[in-house]
Amino acid sequence: MTELTSLTIAEARDKLKGKEITATELTAAYLKAIDAHNAAFNAYVAVTHDQATAMAKASDLKLSQGTAGALEGIPLGVKDLFGTRDVHTQAASNILDGFKPKYESTVTQNLWDDGAVMLGKLNMDEFAMGSSNETSYYGPVINPWKAKGSNMDLVPGGSSGGSAAAVAAHLCAGATATDTGGSIRQPAAFTGTVGIKPTYGRCSRWGVVAFASSLDQAGPIARDVRDAAILLKSMASVDDKDTTSVDLPVPDYEAAIGQSVKGMKIGIPREYRVDGMPEEIEKLWQQGIAILKDAGAEIVDISLPHTKYALPAYYIVAPAEASSNLARYDGVRYGLRVEGRDIADMYEKTRAEGFGKEVQRRIMIGTYVLSAGYYDAYYLKAQKVRTLIKRDFENVFAEGVDTILTPATPSAAFGIADQDMANDPVKMYLNDIFTVTVNMAGLPGISVPAGLNPKGLPLGLQLIGKPFEEETLFRTAAVMEQAAGRFTPEKWW
Repeated sequence: MTELTSLTIAEARDKLKGKEITATELTAAYLKAIDAHNAAFNAYVAVTHDQATAMAKASDLKLSQGTAGALEGIPLGVKDLFGTRDVHTQAASNILDGFKPKYESTVTQNLWDDGAVMLGKLNMDEFAMGSSNETSYYGPVINPWKAKGSNMDLVPGGSSGGSAAAVAAHLCAGATATDTGGSIRQPAAFTGTVGIKPTYGRCSRWGVVAFASSLDQAGPIARDVRDAAILLKSMASVDDKDTTSVDLPVPDYEAAIGQSVKGMKIGIPREYRVDGMPEEIEKLWQQGIAILKDAGAEIVDISLPHTKYALPAYYIVAPAEASSNLARYDGVRYGLRVEGRDIADMYEKTRAEGFGKEVQRRIMIGTYVLSAGYYDAYYLKAQKVRTLIKRDFENVFAEGVDTILTPATPSAAFGIADQDMANDPVKMYLNDIFTVTVNMAGLPGISVPAGLNPKGLPLGLQLIGKPFEEETLFRTAAVMEQAAGRFTPEKWW
């Protein structure tokens, strides 16, 4: 029998239904893999052994009774940003020390309702702020991939680095993740996995620790396009508790896989050819274009003229919303509390000790751009730019373009504690250059593995779709995946 942890969600689902394996066996195999190998990756910050075993037993009962849900018995990892009842939920931050909520996020509740099994909580950049998973209070996550002939530890991307690494290293069948400016798609590209950021409003944000409320969106990271489609179907829903969630039926995304892209119009934006882009990224992009052309799609050059303003506008809007959202962490009701001379001193000491450097930096930027005298000059202007970015996409889609193909990241995974990145936050922020436009416009975007660079590291391409047309993305991504193949790291752990 194939090693249980190497089964995709679709394969495991079929074997569970066919009674070839049990949910208890599958879950035990993953828990064993986590216990043996998590130390090599630092992907999990909490492992829920007892809960996982109990959930798997309940799944076996349902499977035997013929009342199985869509994800019955499938073991998943959960990003530490999702509230999970009575289980560690700290957004990988010291300020939420010991916090275990008395509620369950809507997205995770949807997954458990469909029969999924929770293996534990996954590491991430603190409060989802980072592009390398190095800002976590629990330390960096290690990418399962290594460059040819090198032993250097690489970042898995961020902020959903634990999710991407755990999926790539087969420490879970799939994982929940969130994307505010690229936090699903960039780590997926760095680890040879598939990650989709759905349209803003497709998944409920209720019970997910907020970073930037107008940009945050939950989505899955999975081993292949089909698994991502299966997971999103269960994660997506309308929710009375989140007024930004949209009341639209959730399609059967999996049904879109295998459909032809013949006659589809694929847009190639000229503004995504940025200065100093590595040759390997340009080459990969051309390969992606060739794949879709061979499959019968029409390739058209398009212009998204306001793209160059997306990154600076994003780094005004996101920190502004973060400074507002993070004001609630004060040491009074829950989490870390550092005593002080008086209440103001206690606030200051708690926040100084509780928040890491990157979070402090973004709170400071956000507070500054929202302050009197600067609000109009920065925040208001950034919101106007955001409207223009959204309009660029609307104009392109109005001309009949079905989806847009771009690189997912400006490079392959880089080294942990890379000095260039560590000493220059702006250089780190540039990792989001191809992804932030999608969040600013509220559109869906998927990263699909498309090849390996000369050092043998995975690279991803991004497809951007019309609002609530994730099916088109799955359909197109599946065609690309079939042509490019799937990529797994060589086992060193």
